[in-house]
Amino acid sequence: MTEKQIVPAVLDKLYENQVALAAAIEELALWVEVRGEDIAVADNIRGALDTLDRNAEQIGKMIHQLKELPVTS
Repeated sequence: MTEKQIVPAVLDKLYENQVALAAAIEELALWVEVRGEDIAVADNIRGALDTLDRNAEQIGKMIHQLKELPVTS
């Protein structure tokens, strides 16, 4: 695998991890709400999820741009 291929591949995996973490955190927020626990905790979790979602969109776009860059020596 070349350097041009490695960097986007690693970033793709990091992006996948971010999406997976967001899904897991969402499940925790739902669990807290269903149990009737502290709603402020669920709200804080959702605030963190909003940040993950915003960043995930930008990260995805930048990874795509990296993949489109020409190969340089």
